[in-house]
Amino acid sequence: MEIFRKFGFDKPLFFIILAILCFGLVMVFSSSVILANEKYQGPFFFFTSQLIGVLLGIVLAFLILTVKYPFYQNKYFIITLLILSLSLLTICLMLPSLGGTKRWLYLFGLRFQPSELAKLSLILFFAYYFDRNQNRIKEIQTLIIPLGILFSFIFLIIKEPDHSTALIIFIVSILMLFIGGTKIKYFLFTGFATLTFIAFSLIKSSYALTRIFTFISPERDPLGSGFQALQSKLAVGSGGIFGVSLGESTQKLFFLPCAHTDYIFAIIGEELGFFGTISVLLLFGLFLWRGLVISWKAPNNFSRLAAAGITFSIFFQAMLNISIVLGLGPPTGLPLPLFSYGRSSLTMIIFSIAILLHISQRKRNDRI
Repeated sequence: MEIFRKFGFDKPLFFIILAILCFGLVMVFSSSVILANEKYQGPFFFFTSQLIGVLLGIVLAFLILTVKYPFYQNKYFIITLLILSLSLLTICLMLPSLGGTKRWLYLFGLRFQPSELAKLSLILFFAYYFDRNQNRIKEIQTLIIPLGILFSFIFLIIKEPDHSTALIIFIVSILMLFIGGTKIKYFLFTGFATLTFIAFSLIKSSYALTRIFTFISPERDPLGSGFQALQSKLAVGSGGIFGVSLGESTQKLFFLPCAHTDYIFAIIGEELGFFGTISVLLLFGLFLWRGLVISWKAPNNFSRLAAAGITFSIFFQAMLNISIVLGLGPPTGLPLPLFSYGRSSLTMIIFSIAILLHISQRKRNDRI
């Protein structure tokens, strides 16, 4: 029923991702060179680590693209990934906190965030479940299992706490419900119930409330909780139209915390100005376009839903990070996909994109 074209993947998407990765490597080096020299006595520490992650990710992607069988569509692979994600999220909550949160695991000397794996496992599970239950998707009892799993993931992630990832998972899951053909009333009910749960958890969390109040009025504590938000906006604003020039940022001189991770977009704005920030937005806009084209042309319902879920997940994370950097949302510790330093996040995103590219090289055989 399908035609597999080896390395016949979507070339525009491939070059868009390649451009983002190259752009990201340059900015990781520029934003981290001072910190790396100070902390590790070498300017290339973070750049080298990120470059290794990019190269390993590209190798992994090409290996996936050579596999004819869509392994990510296999029931046992999806269930294993789902159970692994739930297990790792649960283990996180049992470990000592790091920086006031319990988001990280240390595996073989590497720091890994299970919520990154959780996003992909949920997307694949929703695609599989909705594909298998196409004829019963409008019945409320059909939604009990996926919604139960969704709420379990969101509950565990919020307990870390990581409200931004929970919000992304919620948005992507709701969109997949809509694309999958769920009735509007069930779609609205699920959205309302999930948002109420997230809002209730925010009210109960002093950690989250502090960040919300800081977002509303960072000037109240400019040297404390509001420092990061103010420095971020200062960095972007000081860049002007053309920026202060690549490598010439002053905010990365220990003024802006997390300059090479969560707030790398601020350094892009300072060094490359308006044109640099618009370039980032354009690249993610092009990524959204090609991802949706792949979803539209997908050979089956599973691939259509999975491609849409992966595309929306990466795009919305990028937009949420950019909004936070610009002061349009409370700080959450969310990286900018493919730009921010972090090998575990980078590897999972490249793995997800490899699946998206694999879907693009499988075509429906209309002759059969």
